[in-house]
Amino acid sequence: MGFYKKIRELWKKPKANMPELTRERLIQWRKEDSTVRIQRPTRLDRARSLGYRAKPGFVIVRQKVSKGGHKRPKIKAGRRSAHSGQTMTLKLNYKAICERRAAKKYINCEVLNSYWVGEDGKQQWYEVILVDRTNPSILADKKINWISTEKNRALRGLTSAQKKSRGLRKKGKGAEKMRPSRRAHQRQG
Repeated sequence: MGFYKKIRELWKKPKANMPELTRERLIQWRKEDSTVRIQRPTRLDRARSLGYRAKPGFVIVRQKVSKGGHKRPKIKAGRRSAHSGQTMTLKLNYKAICERRAAKKYINCEVLNSYWVGEDGKQQWYEVILVDRTNPSILADKKINWISTEKNRALRGLTSAQKKSRGLRKKGKGAEKMRPSRRAHQRQG
């Protein structure tokens, strides 16, 4: 079994395969800030499969997001209907929220992709792969220099997690009303 395959097998059930290490990590991560830049990926196999390379211009950020229902902003004036509760259902998944928060923190970088690294009862942690689009080594690399022309991928819903929440994983029959977006399709008619 190869090195990356062994890592992938361990990460399929992290609590069963490495319980002490997982527990120690979560205790340490709880004490850290919401957005933390790290030197190397925690899941090397997953990061490399999503496009990460150990070269200048690639940045890895561990992002924390709280689980559970989110509250609406408090209505301060005016009449409220009986159904305007304070709970709010999210249209984005936690992964997409993490990507957006990391993109806002590192404004000179573009979000390439992200992956799950851990969770407890209150929070989830994702590692976001960011690429510095002005770095000379990124501009010289033909495999990744396409990202230098992109702007605000995470905020425009162009990352993989946000395409999933917009229903763009499907193509063809049954997905006719999804492209270019649901709202744009309504305007076309």
